[in-house]
Amino acid sequence: MSDEEDSREQGIEFGDLEEKLDDHEYPATAEELVDEYGDHELELPSGARTFGEILEPYQEESGEEFERAEEVRQAVFNMVGSEAVGREGYSDRGLETEGEGGENESF
Repeated sequence: MSDEEDSREQGIEFGDLEEKLDDHEYPATAEELVDEYGDHELELPSGARTFGEILEPYQEESGEEFERAEEVRQAVFNMVGSEAVGREGYSDRGLETEGEGGENESF
């Protein structure tokens, strides 16, 4: 598995930011993290956004601290929401059609 594949989580490509967050000293506020890593771009299926843009709402809540890197990643997942999903409504589970009796059938 390549480094690129290793740093993609739930539709978000963290790149080298993932390791930097893991190595960061916690607890840390959103403001501290954005000051340090705000220019890092995160790749989403809908396009790139900076770490600073994504965590901006957390900066406005003064005093909130993250205790570990996983909490920071979860905050990112919460803020990007459906942007990380890719094509909405897409399923690779096959086509469904309404069969006799109103039941759905998979092909």
